[in-house]
Amino acid sequence: MSEKRESSACEERTYHVDVLTRVEGEGRFVLQLEGGRVVRSELAIFEAPRFSEAFLRGRDRHEVVDVVARICGICPVAYQMSAALALEAALEISVPDPIRRLRRLLYCGEWIESHALHVFLLHAPDFLGFPSAIEMAAEHRELVERGLRMKKIGNAILETLGGRATHPVSPRIGGFSKVPTRERLRALREELATGLRDAELTVAWAASLPMPPLDVDYVYVALDAPEYPLERGDTILVGREGTTTRVPIERFDEFFVERQVPHSNALQATLHDGTTYLTGPAARLHHHAERLHPRARAVMESIALPRSVRNPHQFLVVRALELVHAFAEALDLVEAYVEPRDAFVREAPAADATIARIGFGATEAPRGLLWHRYELDEDGLVRDARIVPPTSQNQARIEADLVAMAPALLALRHDEATALCERLIRSYDPCISCATHFLDLRIEGA
Repeated sequence: MSEKRESSACEERTYHVDVLTRVEGEGRFVLQLEGGRVVRSELAIFEAPRFSEAFLRGRDRHEVVDVVARICGICPVAYQMSAALALEAALEISVPDPIRRLRRLLYCGEWIESHALHVFLLHAPDFLGFPSAIEMAAEHRELVERGLRMKKIGNAILETLGGRATHPVSPRIGGFSKVPTRERLRALREELATGLRDAELTVAWAASLPMPPLDVDYVYVALDAPEYPLERGDTILVGREGTTTRVPIERFDEFFVERQVPHSNALQATLHDGTTYLTGPAARLHHHAERLHPRARAVMESIALPRSVRNPHQFLVVRALELVHAFAEALDLVEAYVEPRDAFVREAPAADATIARIGFGATEAPRGLLWHRYELDEDGLVRDARIVPPTSQNQARIEADLVAMAPALLALRHDEATALCERLIRSYDPCISCATHFLDLRIEGA
């Protein structure tokens, strides 16, 4: 790490961390200033790419939902649901409402376990001045225990519906291989009610934390849906305060572009004009605050949180608010559950089996918009697959936020400034492993 130079702002300063901690995956950052001006801002994702799309080519369509779950151990359901939606669109399968509501409940479980992990174990130490949750637990045991308790409830939902908490096995094209009985699902009610109360306390706690100042004019990107967006959406909303563009998910490439950058093993997404954008909890809140569960809206009003959060450090509060929403909605879904007659919708024979079929699907992963596209050949095998994860979309935005924060860093000690940069990156809850699924690999001279 560079030493601080005790001199004017005109000198070069470089802030960097070689291995980011308390994030999922492996990455580093470098922020370099010369004469008070940023000349380099890089979030370098160096985790080896895993070529997930390439592994899918040539596979039977029914293998896809299981394979993509392995992309991430924290948000496997997001990959499964986006893939299922895209394949169902290609196969012209319409899922009935009881199955859709079970999918939504499963997604609530994933939001709960992922948000609880980030809020309490990964990000809270930044606000309370500890290097890790382990050290933090010595003085704030009740916070760590609350986070673990909430995460356990999310895992229980995944186990009940998906067969296991990590890489669930029940989700499939058309629904589930097996659905739970009403009695088994209703057994979760007491824990969910406890989790809801814990989540409401968490919002109040998060809102009370001192936040470093930063004001960013974000372009917010999130799915549109009849409810607060989770497990489905056919349209993407793109906009700043007061302006919104609607993008059908099948026209994603007309508005967004992915580029390979030299310093990262992950593609970076921007709008076609190069504008960076934000996806994730703050983007969902900006577009859909009025669709939050009433319990979450009441908490939002009690802390006077604006729908357009412009400070990335406040993303912690928004994630806590989404915990309230996920617990409250999960409780409602469990209370209203009626076991479907069939666990999944069977695929009908194609009207013309000689043509390739293409389908698109998108959901809101805990970290933001997750977009899938699949092309099936005449035998139902995957001819082509494409996946755009949230962290690859937020990567360029994170680098821009570091630039926006640079003037404030000059007034800090070098170690304080470096820690603040790392803290800002963690505010996005980056899932680096998800982002490294693709790389344009060229072997010369082979």
